Amino acid sequence: MESKNKFWKGVLVGALVMAFAGLVIVGVSAGIFLIGKTVMDQPAQIVEESSVSTAGEGDLDFDRITEKMDYIQSIVSQYYLFEEDPERVEDGIYMGLMYGLNDPYSVYYNEKDYQSMLEDTSGEYCGIGAMVSQNRSTGIATVIKVFENAPAFEAGMLPGDIIYKVEGEDVTGIDLDLLISNYIRGEEGSRVKLTVLRGDSNEEVDLSIERRQIEIPTVEHEMLEDQVGYIYVMQFDQVTGQQFKTAVDDLESQGMEKLIVDLRDNPGGLLDAVVEMLAYVLPEDKMEGMLVYTADKDGKGDRFFCKDGTIQYESDYRQHNSAYPVEDNHELDIPLAVLVNGNSASASEVFTGAIQDYEAGVVVGTQTFGKGIVQSLLPLGDGTAIKLTTAHYYTPSGFDLHGVGLAPDVEVDLDEELKTKAVVEKSEDNQLMAAIEALDS
Repeated sequence: MESKNKFWKGVLVGALVMAFAGLVIVGVSAGIFLIGKTVMDQPAQIVEESSVSTAGEGDLDFDRITEKMDYIQSIVSQYYLFEEDPERVEDGIYMGLMYGLNDPYSVYYNEKDYQSMLEDTSGEYCGIGAMVSQNRSTGIATVIKVFENAPAFEAGMLPGDIIYKVEGEDVTGIDLDLLISNYIRGEEGSRVKLTVLRGDSNEEVDLSIERRQIEIPTVEHEMLEDQVGYIYVMQFDQVTGQQFKTAVDDLESQGMEKLIVDLRDNPGGLLDAVVEMLAYVLPEDKMEGMLVYTADKDGKGDRFFCKDGTIQYESDYRQHNSAYPVEDNHELDIPLAVLVNGNSASASEVFTGAIQDYEAGVVVGTQTFGKGIVQSLLPLGDGTAIKLTTAHYYTPSGFDLHGVGLAPDVEVDLDEELKTKAVVEKSEDNQLMAAIEALDS
């Protein structure tokens, strides 16, 4: 019981303590990226501070801070019992600065962590085969999906399991990107011991899971009864747009008359992929062109359109805008339903918001997460980087969904007994059945 109390007490401070201590894609309140063309591509510059204080109203007084840091360091040097690690302390200073922004999405990455962040989004990784989300307010990382026949599935991991420890080390509060890349992924064939908390009683369950090379398709599709096409989009990465178009084409060749796009538990990803998908399904006569737009604190941002058979991109940050053709000027003029839940976030909400605004389909499920802000990954020029919240994004109608989410047109919660099942058969999926009924109404 004492260990449990320590865990839950640590939840509130874990984000700070563990930060200083140190795809599967993030979801829920984790740092879901709207990247692609929305990411600032100009690296931040390291500026040497002058000896004269430049602090103005609302700015940090670096002279005063430096003086206090010198004083604290002198105390540490004189009285601290153990050996000081200067590199670790310096990283902690930068992490503390980002933590002080009181924004759970803004993070400092040291050189090692930044290199881990640079892994591509090819859809292949050597891991355990589970999708994990993190509540940034508490630092708790929760399994939201276990892929069938993957190592995590074989080891008995279940949706709803809270990742408590890795190899005996409490990992609560560690940035989820780093938790996955630095703790859970590893050499193929090696094993990782995870301790999860399960159920209302928070029972500790130890799982020994083999790491394997895993290729998870970002898009899966099949034809259901009555010529209802079904496309599940797990996340939005570099290959998702083309995989989605291939799925649509295949279903159309089979005589598809209605379509369900399942974005449940989809944490987001690349904005380019969302735009490509929207341009492939939205009839041009149902849209005024705008697909999504962003705005920073000065009102500047990026705008995505689909006009005259091309996807057009305009940016206030660049001199030259761009456009590229929509493949075959395709549009999908059949009944459409989009399935969402509380883990549908960021780029998933871009897709859903455009469908709702243009009344191109019906949205079924539960309220989406409500992440309507953009993080940019900014290199600092010395091998380190920061991830910083830089803009809001808005649906075509101008709706700011951040902290609110999108309400479904047909609200239906997943049956309680299905929420912890590793595999939910389509025949028992009551949300899917509701989406099929909505297509008939």
